[in-house]
Amino acid sequence: EVQLVESGGGLVQPGGSLKLSCAASGFTFRMYVMRWVRQAPGKGLEWVSVISSDGSDTSYADSVKGRFTISRDNAKNTLYLQMNSLKVEDTAVYYCAQGSKHGQGTQVTVSS
Repeated sequence: EVQLVESGGGLVQPGGSLKLSCAASGFTFRMYVMRWVRQAPGKGLEWVSVISSDGSDTSYADSVKGRFTISRDNAKNTLYLQMNSLKVEDTAVYYCAQGSKHGQGTQVTVSS
């Protein structure tokens, strides 16, 4: 059974940083493309970033490009999202996703 457990969210001021983690289990993590998606209050899911199975290729939504960095440690079955220069509009629940599956999410709130 696929399990994805996100952590690292919290309350941060505009301009601040957070690093999210996603611990994966129940599948062969190193073989799968992984994504971060987010859902802001009252809105639908928004794709944030994707990383290839070996970590060599990444892509970002225009809204986060240059500020967020996705990475993975296949030895630890863990996906990361480093978020810098956070904006109020980055406030959302962040989920890591494998295919159509995602975890319970971690709340990120950017507010002064």
